[in-house]
Amino acid sequence: MGKNTYGKMCLKIAAVFGAVALLGAAPCMAETVKLHGSTTVQKRVMEPGKDALKKATGIDLELVGNGTGNGLEDLVNGKCDASMASEELADAVDSMKKATGKDAPASLKPNVITSDVIKVIIHPSNPVTKLSKEQLKGLHTGAVENWKDAGGADSPVIVVTSHLGSATRKVFQKVIMDNEKYVDGAIEVKTTREEIDNVGQLPEAIGAVSMGFINLPGNKEKVKIVETQEISRPLMLITNGEPSPKVKKVLDFFTGEGKKYIKD
Repeated sequence: MGKNTYGKMCLKIAAVFGAVALLGAAPCMAETVKLHGSTTVQKRVMEPGKDALKKATGIDLELVGNGTGNGLEDLVNGKCDASMASEELADAVDSMKKATGKDAPASLKPNVITSDVIKVIIHPSNPVTKLSKEQLKGLHTGAVENWKDAGGADSPVIVVTSHLGSATRKVFQKVIMDNEKYVDGAIEVKTTREEIDNVGQLPEAIGAVSMGFINLPGNKEKVKIVETQEISRPLMLITNGEPSPKVKKVLDFFTGEGKKYIKD
């Protein structure tokens, strides 16, 4: 075999082994983005589009749904790449301060992906179909103790709400209740699914959850939506400064081709 032929053969073999090595290394090159915070953002945005995001960008999402305030604290403490939030940045900062006593850095930046609507839910057997802001406020603060005073049956009102770190609760309390306290004895739950389950099981109950959760399989049948004024809020990722390149890929995906995966 001539030297030139032998040399060409060696180059071909090297190229093949190089390609195989690159293919074998590809999974190791995948990036992971850690997102902590709002379960609404987790369930409405990130989880439905997670697989498509990985296919399009190679990015794996590591999601922890621990509430907007807790997620923001994790971001400030460097435990995640961005925090998921379902309220305005100023309100999220306030939630964190109330929970931890800590001030947030001025470098925090909101990166809005989409918006969300909060819906008031009651038991399917409740005859009420529409509630004014004044009625909603009264029902949740305890000023209205019986459903008969809001167009319903003669039965006591049971308020179901999410935990203190929940952005859904805070937005509802701000927009509808004028930041007044929830009635003593309100049932506080850890998850939105638990809130829907409670309202679906208690004929006297009332709650307020993201429309995205109501639309999840099996939830629509459990509760009845009441007509109210619109209660909306932004869904976003909060970053400490400008988004890192990998977080920007996530944002670009969900505000671009990934929009179709966001649950209504």
